[in-house]
Amino acid sequence: MLAETSLSIWGWGSLGVVLFLVTFGPFAIFYFAFYILCFVGGGFVVTLLFGKSNSEKYLEQCEHSFLPCTSVGIPKCIEEMKREARPIKIDRRLTGANIIDEPLQQVIQFSLRDYVQYWYYTLSDDESFLLEIRQALQYALVQFSARSKETDWQPYFTTRLVDDFGTHLRVFRKAQQRIAEKGDQMKDQAEELVDTFFEVEVEMEKEVCRDLVCTSPKDEEGFLRDLCEVLLYILLPPGDFQNKIMRYFVREILSRGILLPLINQLSDPDYINQYVIWMIRDSNCNYEAFMNIIKLSDNIGELEAVKDKASEELQYLRSLDTAGDDINTIKNQINSLLYVIKVCDSRIQRLQSGKEIDTVKLAANFGKLCTVPLDHILVDNVALQFFMDYMQQTGGQAHLFFWMTVEGYRVTAQQQLEVLQSRQKDGKHQTNQTKGLLRAAAFGVYEQYLSEKASPRVNIDDNLVAKLAETLNHEDPTPEIFDDIQRKVYELMLRDERFYPSFKQNVLYVRMLAELDMLKDPSFRGSDDGEGESFNGSPTGSINLSLDDLSNVPSDETVQLHAYISDTVYADYDPYAVAGVCNDHGKTYALYAITVHRRNANSEETWKTYRRYSDFHDFHMRITEQFENLANILKLPGKKTFNNMDREFLEKRKKDLNAYLQLLLNPEMMKASPALAHYVYDFLENKAYSKGKGDFARKVPPLIQKTYSDPDHCRVAAPIDDNVDDNIPLRVMLLLMDEVFDLKERNQWLRRNIKNLLQQLIRATYGDTINRKIVDHVDWMTSPEQVADAVKRFRDAFWPNGILAETVPRRDKAIRMRTRVAGKTKLLEVMPDELKHIIGAETTRKGILRVFEMFQHTQLNKRMVYVFLERFLETLFPQNKFHELFNKLHSRSKQMQRYKQRLHSTQAPSLQKR
Repeated sequence: MLAETSLSIWGWGSLGVVLFLVTFGPFAIFYFAFYILCFVGGGFVVTLLFGKSNSEKYLEQCEHSFLPCTSVGIPKCIEEMKREARPIKIDRRLTGANIIDEPLQQVIQFSLRDYVQYWYYTLSDDESFLLEIRQALQYALVQFSARSKETDWQPYFTTRLVDDFGTHLRVFRKAQQRIAEKGDQMKDQAEELVDTFFEVEVEMEKEVCRDLVCTSPKDEEGFLRDLCEVLLYILLPPGDFQNKIMRYFVREILSRGILLPLINQLSDPDYINQYVIWMIRDSNCNYEAFMNIIKLSDNIGELEAVKDKASEELQYLRSLDTAGDDINTIKNQINSLLYVIKVCDSRIQRLQSGKEIDTVKLAANFGKLCTVPLDHILVDNVALQFFMDYMQQTGGQAHLFFWMTVEGYRVTAQQQLEVLQSRQKDGKHQTNQTKGLLRAAAFGVYEQYLSEKASPRVNIDDNLVAKLAETLNHEDPTPEIFDDIQRKVYELMLRDERFYPSFKQNVLYVRMLAELDMLKDPSFRGSDDGEGESFNGSPTGSINLSLDDLSNVPSDETVQLHAYISDTVYADYDPYAVAGVCNDHGKTYALYAITVHRRNANSEETWKTYRRYSDFHDFHMRITEQFENLANILKLPGKKTFNNMDREFLEKRKKDLNAYLQLLLNPEMMKASPALAHYVYDFLENKAYSKGKGDFARKVPPLIQKTYSDPDHCRVAAPIDDNVDDNIPLRVMLLLMDEVFDLKERNQWLRRNIKNLLQQLIRATYGDTINRKIVDHVDWMTSPEQVADAVKRFRDAFWPNGILAETVPRRDKAIRMRTRVAGKTKLLEVMPDELKHIIGAETTRKGILRVFEMFQHTQLNKRMVYVFLERFLETLFPQNKFHELFNKLHSRSKQMQRYKQRLHSTQAPSLQKR
C-alpha cells in the first residue's frame, strides 16, 4: 500500500514539472527563484527600518526615565582634556648644594631634549609625560645624593680602588706569563691574550668572570639595562617604578645614552694614550728613550707607522733648497731619519721571521761582558740582590750576611762611641751602660755567625775566631773588632771559585748587568783596585745595630715576669706623650694600661706602663724578625685603619692582646728563646716606648729568607703587609710597586729595603700627619666644588656649548700607532733615575711597559671600568647585596662555566675514592 502511494506521488510530481517546463520554458525556474528572493529581501528591509526608528524612540524614553545624570562622566573628561594644561612647578633642588644642582639640571634638560623630546613631539604635544620623567630622574638623583652623603668614601679610595687596580694588573701579568709559556702556538696574540686574561680572572676571583660583558656588545647592553633597572628600583618610589613605560624610558636614557658612551670612551686605548701624553705634556721626548722604544717594540703596526712618518719627513727634508749653515742641520736630521728607518726595518724583519733575540741569553752565551768589582757589588742595591741570590744557591749566604752585619755593627758602634764622648764632655757618665750594650751586640754577631752553635757557620781560620773570642771576653769591644775576620771573609768571597768568580759566569750576573743598564755599554765608572765606597748601613741592605734597643736586664733565670692589660684609656694625639700626659692635638687613640709584676729571689716590683696598639705591632715585628720560630706561634690581633675607636672593637682587641701577652710570657717560651727576655723587659718597662722596630731587628738579613706568601691565583687585598697597613701612602706605593715591578718574585731583602726607603721618603716629605692629609684629600675630592667640577666636565664633554656631541670618528691606524709610541716614550722619560738605581733599569723598563701594554686592549679596559663601578655601587649601597647581584648577572660567563666543569672533574675522582 505504501509503495503504491509513493509511486503515485513521484508520478504526479514528475508530470507537473514536465508540464511547467513545456508551458513556461526552461528558464522559468530561475525567474521564480528570483521573485521569491526579492519578496523576502524587501520584507526584511522594511522590518529593519521600522524597528530602528521605534528602538531609538524607546531608548530616548528609557534614558530620560531610568538613567542618572551623565554630567560627571565622559563629557566631564572631554571637557577637562579640552582645557589648557596647568604649569607644574618642579623643585630644582637635588643635592642641597646649588653649585652642583645647576649643572645637574642642565644635564637632565639636555638628556630629555636629545633622547626623548625630538621624537615625542611628533606623537603628542602633551607635556605631562615629559614632566613625569623629569620628576622621576630628579627623585632618583635626590636619593642618590642622600646615600652619597652618608657613605664613608675613605676606604674606597684608599683601599678598594687600589686593590682592584692591583688585582687587574696581577691578572694581566699572569696572562702574559701563561702566553709566554705557549710560545709560537698562538695565532692572534691580542685575541689569545684577552681569552687568557679572563681565564686567569675566573681562577683568581673564583665566583665571577666578566668576559661576556667586556667582549659582547649585546651582553654589555643587557648588563647595563639590568643594572639601571635595579638602581631605579632602589631609588624611585614604588608607584613610579611600577609605571613600566616611564621606567623603560629612564632605563634606556641611563644605560644607552649616558653609561654606555662613557664606558666606551674610558675604555678606548687611543683616548687613554692621548690622556697620558696630555698628563705629562711638560716632559720633552728624549731621542734615546724614543730609540729604546723602537728597539723594544714587538708591534709591527707601531714600527710601520713610525717608518712611514720618518720616510715622509725624509722626503720633505730632501725637497728643501737650503744653503749655508742650515745644510749641516738638515744633513744631521736626514741621517737621524735614515737610522730610524733602518732600525724599524731591521726590527720588522726580525718580528716577521719569528727570530726574536733574548738579549740576556745572547749576552750570557756570546757577549763580552764588562766586569763589576766585588766591592762595587756589595754597595749597590741592585747588584747586591743578585749576588745575594747566587750566594744562597751556592750555600755561601752566611759569609755575605756576616760581612754586611759587621759593616752595620761598625757604623753603629762608631755612632754610639761618638755620642758617648759628647756626653762625657757634657759631664754625663754612661760609659758602663754603653760599653755593655756594645759588648752584647758584638757577642750577638759572634754567636750568630762564628760560634760552634751558629748554623750555618762562617768557615774561617779557627785561630782568628779564637783570638776574637778572647778579645770579647777580656777587652772592651771597638768598632774595628771584627775587621780581621771580615777582611778574610771578603777575600774568601773574592777568590773562592764557588763565589765571585763563578758568579761572573752565571746568568744572574748577566741579569744584574741588564738591571744596571750595562749590557749595551761595557764600561763601569769605578776602579778595580778595591777602593770603593764603604757600606754605610743605609737602607741598602746592611745591618744597622741600634744599641738603644738592647736592655741591661739581669740574666738571672729566677726572675719571673707577669703582665696583663688592666684597662683601656683614651688620649689626645701627641707623639711625645707618656702614660696619660697628653696634649690636645685634635686626634684620639687608645692606650692600654699594662700592669706588670716582676719577682725574683730578693724583691718584688709592680708598676703600670701604657702602650698603644702600634707599640704592640712594632714590638711584634721586632721579635718575629729576630726569632723566626715565634712567627708561627705568636699571632697579633689584626689592624683596622678606619673606625678603630669603637668601644666593642677596643674591648675585643684588649682581650686578644691580653692573650698575646700571656702566651709571650709563658716560661716555656722564655726558655726556648733566652734572648727574648731583653726585648720583653724593654717593652714592659715604665718608660716611653722607642718605636722603629729597632734598627737591629730591621736591618739584619735573615740567613734563611722568609718566603712571601704569594699564591699564583689570589686577589690583591688589604692588608698586604702588617707593617704598612696603617700607613696609607706606604701601603699604596708598596702595593703598586709589587704588582708593577713584580717585586714579590724578587729577593725579599730588596723588597724590605724598598719599603724602608719609602717610609723614610714619606716621613721626610709629610711627617707623621700623612694619613690625616690623605683623609683630608679624600674629603676634598668629595666636596661640592669638586663634584660640581666633575659634573661640568661631563656636561661639556657630552654637550659642548649645549649641543649633543657627535660621535668622534676613529682616528687613522697609523696615527694611533704613533700615539702609542709617543705615550711609551713619555712614560719612560718621566721615570726618575733614582727608581732605576733602586730596582734596576731593566725591571723599571719592563714594569712601565707592562702597565702601558695593559691599557692597549679595549676589553681589558672595560673589565677594569666595570670592576670600579661595581665596587662603587657596593660601597654606596652596602645593604642591598650588590655583590651577590653582580655574581648572578655574570653567571652566564662561558669562562665561569668551563671553570666549574674543570673544578667538578678534578673533584669527582676524590669523591669517588671517599
